[in-house]
Amino acid sequence: MKKFTITTAIPYASGKSHIGNVYEDVLADAIARYKRKKGYDVYFQVGLDEHGLKIEEKAKENGITPQEHVDKIAIVFKEMLDLLNISYDRLIRTTDPEHCKKVEKIFQKLYDQGDIYKGTYEGWYCTPCESFYTESQVTDGKCPDCGRELTKAHEEAYFLKLSNYADRLIKHIEDNPDFLVPESRKNEIINNFIKPGLQDLCVSRSTFTWGVKVPFDPKHVIYVWIDALINYITFLGYDVDGSSEEFKKYWPADLQLIGKDIFRFHAIYWPIILMALDLPLPKQIFGHPWLLFSNDKMSKSKGNITYADDLCNKYGTDAVRYYCLHEIPYNQDGNYTEELLIERINSDLANVLGNLVNRTISMGNKYFNGKVTNKKETEDIDKELIDLINSTDKKIEEDINTIHLINALDHIFEIFRRSNKYIDETMPWVLAKDETKKERLETVIYNLLEAIRVGANLLSPFLPETSTKILEQLNNHKEEEIYLDDNEYHLNTPTPLFMRIDKNEK
Repeated sequence: MKKFTITTAIPYASGKSHIGNVYEDVLADAIARYKRKKGYDVYFQVGLDEHGLKIEEKAKENGITPQEHVDKIAIVFKEMLDLLNISYDRLIRTTDPEHCKKVEKIFQKLYDQGDIYKGTYEGWYCTPCESFYTESQVTDGKCPDCGRELTKAHEEAYFLKLSNYADRLIKHIEDNPDFLVPESRKNEIINNFIKPGLQDLCVSRSTFTWGVKVPFDPKHVIYVWIDALINYITFLGYDVDGSSEEFKKYWPADLQLIGKDIFRFHAIYWPIILMALDLPLPKQIFGHPWLLFSNDKMSKSKGNITYADDLCNKYGTDAVRYYCLHEIPYNQDGNYTEELLIERINSDLANVLGNLVNRTISMGNKYFNGKVTNKKETEDIDKELIDLINSTDKKIEEDINTIHLINALDHIFEIFRRSNKYIDETMPWVLAKDETKKERLETVIYNLLEAIRVGANLLSPFLPETSTKILEQLNNHKEEEIYLDDNEYHLNTPTPLFMRIDKNEK
């Protein structure tokens, strides 16, 4: 089997994840599920970054130890992923003792070979972003990424020599045009960060204690960009002293999904660390956009946070997954409002899909007692629907491979919309009144059932619960994603997939 390795960024274990945070996990899950359906041996890793000043301060606020704090967050995080049906293969935590040992050895190796040296850091620091900034990057003492207040930092620290690898990194990016996507973010990385000259990266801190100690200088803790970034390889089995067969099998990653706010760290620091370790780079790193709240970035300080579990409990998991996957364009921020979510549920899920499934199965039960076969009483109008059904799988493959999941969903729903139109065109209720048209009626119902079956199978990576419900109502679990002219249906009783929501009573 061909392997496919996909990872997500690991969020800080500082608090509960909001709907904007979990978009990345839903995106990765849909891709991983699709690849499994296509026969790939998939490895899908998610996790939490559990060290750093922000977590140390948060634990102190709550009167508990940092470990107690991250243990609580890890439980909530896993519950969130499970509620969203995220089919991860491994959920990692950077407080794992084995990971910590490997972090120490990697830091030691980079120091021994001259890629890390001791110096002094002086400049601006953002605690929420765990990032340092030069004077030229800062305006009015505010973080250029999150807009919050920065603090002045002056401390002894160890640094990674990024400049040693700048030319090699540029060459790799230029030789591998799909390494960093989308194109606009790749150009920003090259023109705004690499070509002006890379500053060496601070990779240790001495002003807090919650982290992995520098093995030869324990008053320093190893900073996030070494500790967190290498999670992608340590939990797969990479070790300075000899890596596992699992690591050799699944690395390099085929796709790493990263939020645009931390894209530069993964596009610059991460490849350079891998180069310094003499390891292959991931095949592709995708810097995805954000899901905004009423066109504003979600922030606890702004009070505009919406949590995924609240929405799942209120509207259903697949409604939330559909919104996340359908409302965030490839290279532009998406927007969340509850009104827009309700509109999507009502128009796409309840009306286009739910109504189609319900009335088609109901007609099959009413006119043929639930037993429908293809009588092949065809007309020219059937060909358009069948051709659409048979061409969709190929379109979705291209959409998945280019990470255009909105397009993939639109192609699937094109089958459902065309099927609704097909009902209006063939008018089964009229055919049912003419005994001589009985075989034509059964052919029409059969074509609709095949459209729904194929559509449900295509939908399974995106809306797994809904796909299963549809196939159970059809009482047909054939997985072929093309029209079959010799299928049989013994239909069950239809039940609503999605209920329409009154916006005034939400």
